[in-house]
Amino acid sequence: MNAVVVGVDPLRPSVPALFWAADEASRRGVRIRLVAAVQGGRHLARGDFSRHSALRARAASALANAENVVRELHPDLSPATELIDGPPVPVLCERSEHAALVVVGAHRPPHGPTEVLGESSVAPLLAALADCPVVVVRALEHMQVHPRTLAVAVDDTPASRAAMAFGTREAVLRRARLRAVRVLPPSASPRGDDGPDTGWRMLAEYVRTWTGRHPELDVVMEVLHGPPVEQLVLVSHSALALVVGRAPGDRPVAAPLDPVVHGLLRHAECPVVTVPPLSRGPEGEDSRLRASSAARDRSAPT
Repeated sequence: MNAVVVGVDPLRPSVPALFWAADEASRRGVRIRLVAAVQGGRHLARGDFSRHSALRARAASALANAENVVRELHPDLSPATELIDGPPVPVLCERSEHAALVVVGAHRPPHGPTEVLGESSVAPLLAALADCPVVVVRALEHMQVHPRTLAVAVDDTPASRAAMAFGTREAVLRRARLRAVRVLPPSASPRGDDGPDTGWRMLAEYVRTWTGRHPELDVVMEVLHGPPVEQLVLVSHSALALVVGRAPGDRPVAAPLDPVVHGLLRHAECPVVTVPPLSRGPEGEDSRLRASSAARDRSAPT
């Protein structure tokens, strides 16, 4: 868990993703690793080999430019670069096994309001399969909104517990307000099992569990009604990032992500963080946060 990994697209490098990753690596006191993966290998036909060589050259240039940007943004960081032959998703998934975060960009096409993220594209597959949290950055976070707020989508699933744990730590690191949001269906009855009272009780329980050790953290809770993607996209309009849990279990390869998470990757107006189920528990995660803080303290000038 000693690096923020950035997937660098050889053809369309994402500057917002690079900015986000560099700031996060500096904030956490960890290294940043820039990775470009080029499809193909040594067993290629002559024409394919020429295209592959040209793509590798573009990838090398993109990595060099990304390294320069990181050094200019944060001279304290020493970025590492990797140019690898292989499909991007497996390459980045392999690096996620030992990463604090994996960050990738997503682009809007010039002719439409949103990018169509196909199931074979990098962002949704990586978000579904990586071993660490994945940040998909389409645009820079909303720094102009005050107070600065990090949003977490909360429900009654184990995936939500992982999201809340990550969101709490991230809000502490950023000294930001934590906005815990639960979305209930429009048809929820006023006093039924899925009604507002139940929603508020569950939300309050989550907040107490994950924020109790951080009394300095400013937390707001909100229960909304409506279609989940629509409501959470509205939340994203004023957030530094929107954190969501990734449900465990065997999903079909054709649709590896929950439809709500997939919809947020398409439409959210801030970076979206997908968090895998907790594997080490909150104690291990808090220990990692304390270690990162200690590393920053040791590196600070005396």
